[in-house]
Amino acid sequence: MRKITSLNRGWLFHRGRADGADFMGYDDRGWREVTLPHDWSVEEPFDKANSSGTGYLPGGSAWYRKHFDLPEEASGKRVRITFGGVYKHARVWINSNYLGFRAYGYTTFTFDVTGFVRPGENVIAVSVEHEETADSRWFTGSGIYRDVTLEITDRIAFRQDGIFILTKDAEKDGEATLEIRYETIGADGARFVLLDPDGTAAGETGSEGESGTAILRLDRAKLWSPESPALYTLRAAAIRDGKEYDAAGIPVGIRTAVFDPDRGFLLNGTETKLRGVCLHHDAGALGAAVPAAVWERRLKKLKEAGANALRTAHNPPDPALLELADRMGFLVMDEAFDEWEGAKNKWWQGHNVYPPKRFGYAEDFPEWHRFDLESMVKRDRNHPSVILWSIGNEIDYPNDPYVTPLFDEVLGNNDNGKPAEERRYDPRKPDAGRLAAVAKELREIVHGLDETRPVLSALSFPELSNRTGFAEALDAVGYNYRERFYERDHADYPDRIILGSENGHAPEAWYVVRDTPYVAGQFLWTGVDFLGECRGWPWRISQAGLLDLAGYEKPLYFQRKALWTKAPFVKIAVSSGDGKWAGPWTDRFLYTGTEGEPVKAALYTNAPEAELFLNGESLGKRTLTDADGGRIVYEFSYRPGALLARVPGAEDRLATPGKASRIALRPDKPAIPADGEAAAQIEAALLDEAGTLAAGDDRRVFFQIAGDASILGIENGRPDDLTPYAEKNRETFRGRAIVYLRAGLRPGKVTLTAFTRDGLSASLTLETT
Repeated sequence: MRKITSLNRGWLFHRGRADGADFMGYDDRGWREVTLPHDWSVEEPFDKANSSGTGYLPGGSAWYRKHFDLPEEASGKRVRITFGGVYKHARVWINSNYLGFRAYGYTTFTFDVTGFVRPGENVIAVSVEHEETADSRWFTGSGIYRDVTLEITDRIAFRQDGIFILTKDAEKDGEATLEIRYETIGADGARFVLLDPDGTAAGETGSEGESGTAILRLDRAKLWSPESPALYTLRAAAIRDGKEYDAAGIPVGIRTAVFDPDRGFLLNGTETKLRGVCLHHDAGALGAAVPAAVWERRLKKLKEAGANALRTAHNPPDPALLELADRMGFLVMDEAFDEWEGAKNKWWQGHNVYPPKRFGYAEDFPEWHRFDLESMVKRDRNHPSVILWSIGNEIDYPNDPYVTPLFDEVLGNNDNGKPAEERRYDPRKPDAGRLAAVAKELREIVHGLDETRPVLSALSFPELSNRTGFAEALDAVGYNYRERFYERDHADYPDRIILGSENGHAPEAWYVVRDTPYVAGQFLWTGVDFLGECRGWPWRISQAGLLDLAGYEKPLYFQRKALWTKAPFVKIAVSSGDGKWAGPWTDRFLYTGTEGEPVKAALYTNAPEAELFLNGESLGKRTLTDADGGRIVYEFSYRPGALLARVPGAEDRLATPGKASRIALRPDKPAIPADGEAAAQIEAALLDEAGTLAAGDDRRVFFQIAGDASILGIENGRPDDLTPYAEKNRETFRGRAIVYLRAGLRPGKVTLTAFTRDGLSASLTLETT
């Protein structure tokens, strides 16, 4: 038997230190009850005294305690507790017994507590320390910010992450061969049954031995791909003396994934370009404690823009993200680290404002890198979405901290304003030659657990790493903003697998991928705006995303959709600004102006030709070329009214908005489960009399909830809005905001009411079932 139960509800939380809280009998009655995932950083105000790199939100220390009961039938069983992620430096006790310390805030870890638990009441205690907020280059969050689960199995059981399923070969709608490697505790064999996506048995196999390998062959396999993410389920049972123990169900995607130095990436034998985006792990008001439903909304939009790949920048992701990638059809670069032995610059007074601080994972890497890397690979290797292991991001960034006598002075891709002394070779800093040795060790660790996927590192300085042996130590080389080296390096290193691991939004960077067979793909920086890495107070976020922090599409999104999709569409935006930042960075979905003054309208489209109308009058037809980058621009004199864009098979309208006259509340679903954990996302939009989004008339909107539910947070995506996330009000940004709700345990009706100080109001009732 195997029973997995969520332990997310009913935790008690104390902000700060609490001497003796590891003791089972500690008096915690005055502590606050919270539901996991929980991030205390977003419960407190923004403060300029905190680090700009992590979004001006606090860290600190805290304790969590959880009382839970085990039934009598748990006696004699194996009991494990798994933490999806705790940021950071977690110490864990159960029933006053110390289980251990975990350093890295992104590693999933499991404790076997069989020898410490008992039928009846048990108590878990967790201490978390995140005292220095300048320990990262992006927002980390603080606390137990991912799920916690309790697993009860037979004593004879599979080891944690002890089953590895490999596709040895596969043909579309043809034969496929799976290899199943397993490790057990106390079994003398294992039995496996594969269920197809419809739940029908498609094949079975078995093997003898406490650990071993089994082969399973299929006559007609449904292959997994982004276009058709077919998922099988492997039912696994540990065997002892002919009797079945334990029972695991593992999703399986049957697919082949091959990187070729001349043909790029081939999925199921078909050349496939990786149209990827990099993702950090927060969701604004929710911090790092992001419900799967929020990621699903984001990924759905990215998919509609043509994205087929994700990079988990720059850490092991929430397991829920990979489950969504499997189900929705995304290819994943699973990344482990942002720094190794050398601490990078951490900006705390604004981006690139010197001097930096240098706290971070580097202090834990020497002791913990093997455990953390092995944990990621073992946890994630059964996901069909995962096609690459990345062991590091920009570890070779020049002079940060690694240096080389091969270059006396050098600038990286993000070094505006860097002082002259920071650009020059300094023999007192770590030598970049060390990176090759570390990379070889990390690659060997990965291949010891999974030899089927390439090991990559995202290089910022390939012109150096080619000479130090770092690039040679990798199976594939990721180039961050170094498209200009693709052709040269392909000629110099003809066996090298090349892809863009981090790229800007310029269409020209995509054209290189599109037109160059040996370049496997690109990963845009970024898919979604994120907290931190901001330019300075009062900005709290990085605005590099296709989607803003509230999950709304930006002009960049529609430019990418024009480059990455074929189904005809058109989207109107109004342009402002000239020079470097003109274009998608300054376009807005707002048609206002001064009558008679010049105005520009940008039509984002993948159609060969477009026509724009103003108040019914044609402003002419235009032809799209590569030079337009998916964006056709019209210039004309402003008149209020309505713009209408037409392309063959699609059209779009953008009207001059009036003043906000009502609030519209729009839920992502009509009902949510009353399980104490399910989340709903509700858009609050200001509309004018005609029902047009009042994008130019933002108001502060207040929210109240009636019924068994709570408001988790409110996000508008505005980069400089410093309203504390704990508040139950927020100003709209361009007419909208998103409210995140979490259901309670009582089925019934939940009503959200929104109102402004000048009399606008609306209510929405959801069912909790």
